[in-house]
Amino acid sequence: MSVDQQDPLESLRRLCLALPEATERLSHGEPTWFVRGKKTFVTYSDHHHDDRLGFWCPAPQGVQEELVAQEPERFFRPPYVGHRGWLGVRLDVDVDWVEIAEIVADAYRMVAPKQLIARLDPEQR
Repeated sequence: MSVDQQDPLESLRRLCLALPEATERLSHGEPTWFVRGKKTFVTYSDHHHDDRLGFWCPAPQGVQEELVAQEPERFFRPPYVGHRGWLGVRLDVDVDWVEIAEIVADAYRMVAPKQLIARLDPEQR
């Protein structure tokens, strides 16, 4: 079964845990992924019962505003962390898993130490 035919949580989990030293545990009642167990880079979001299944993650400066303006049906400003530039990504719409993988990797790069980022980007060494 391809990634896009599976449960969105399982697909997201696979992407997150494929990153160097990524771990998962519950935080605020939802699956959340951390770098080295400390810094959050993705939080699954299904607990607000607002008919929006998705995830939240840190994004490079300006990305949240750009994506929300371009595609408000797919991207949103999440509560609590949106004011810090975090991006909300819907998983209950037509999901482009290649794009999701890029968003997750960018979120990871926002919080991971340089030596772990270097493992993702060997050409940057």
